[in-house]
Amino acid sequence: MEGIKDKYDIHFEEMFIKLQECQREKGHKTCSICEKFLECEIRDEYVIATYESMSKGKSGGFDF
Repeated sequence: MEGIKDKYDIHFEEMFIKLQECQREKGHKTCSICEKFLECEIRDEYVIATYESMSKGKSGGFDF
């Protein structure tokens, strides 16, 4: 069933867009130069969404 997006992929894509919008608003090409880098909720959510998208909600290794 390749090509069908699950809830993890959808959430990841939503967070990716949100992160890019934030970077664009601040005029940054990367989060690492932002003053809120370590306490940014958007970035934290994006990291979690990335992990969940890769692991499909299971703990343990990634399915590459």
